[in-house]
Parts: sequence; structure tokens; C-alpha cells
Amino acid sequence: MLYDEHATALFGYALRLTGGDRVRAEDVVQEALIRAWQHLDRLDPSRGSVRPWLFTVTRHLVVDAHRARAARPTEVGEAPLALVPDPVDGLDATLDRIVITDALGALTAEHRAVLIETFYRGRSVAEAAAALDIPEGTVKSRAYYALRALRLALTERGVTTP
Repeated sequence: MLYDEHATALFGYALRLTGGDRVRAEDVVQEALIRAWQHLDRLDPSRGSVRPWLFTVTRHLVVDAHRARAARPTEVGEAPLALVPDPVDGLDATLDRIVITDALGALTAEHRAVLIETFYRGRSVAEAAAALDIPEGTVKSRAYYALRALRLALTERGVTTP
């Protein structure tokens, strides 16, 4: 009976209070009518219309909801989080570079130069030999022994197993 008599007027009022948000207005009207049902002892028709009480409850519900939304931060989806770089990926790469640089520092200058030319600069044996001004066979030999020394240096640092 309360719904039939007051729901249309309450909905219009709640719609204005919620800025035209129909879903929120419907929720507010429903909550106001539930509260009316829970407080039937206060709603005595002999004391006058219950409509002012319902309008007051509706206004309080809208104000309370507005305050609750203002008190907590705005919710966002996960899309902005996708733009944030993963700190673990960058950290792992940085730590790898530090350890490898340290291990390369443990090599002789000749071994380090051969590894830098062949692996880091991507040069062939002939190109590395020309850049370092040494024979190609020496590049191959130094690369072999440099990799063994690098593996040992990395093992000492706990990066690889023997």
C-alpha cells in the first residue's frame, strides 16, 4: 500500500537528488520503503500523511550515500595499472647486469675484449680478429677460455652451478 501510494513521488524526488541516476534513485526508494516497513510503529496514519517522513528518509539516504562515496577514494579499473611498469622485471635485469659486469671484471683484459666483441657487439670471429688486431685462431682460443673463466666467475658469485 505504501509503495502504491508514494513510490512514484519518491522516485521523482530521489531522481532529482541523485542527479538523474535512475539506478541509484530506485535503490534509494527501495531502501526508504524498507525502512518504512521496519518502522511501522512510527507511521500512524491518524497523525497525518507518512509522505513527509518518507521524503525525509529518502533525502537522508541520498546524503549518506554521497558522504560515503566522498569519504573513500575513487575506484578505478585495472587499465591504469597496466601502464605502470613491473618493478620486478627492471630490478632483475639490473641485478643481472651488475653480476655479469662484476664477473667480466674478474677476467683478463684479453678475454674480456674477445667476449665483448663476439657476444655483446655480435661480431663474427673474422670481424673480432680485425677489430682486436689478432689472428682468428687467437679469437677462437680466447673465446673458449674466456667463457670457461666467466662460468667460473659466475659460479663463485652463486649465479650458476659448476
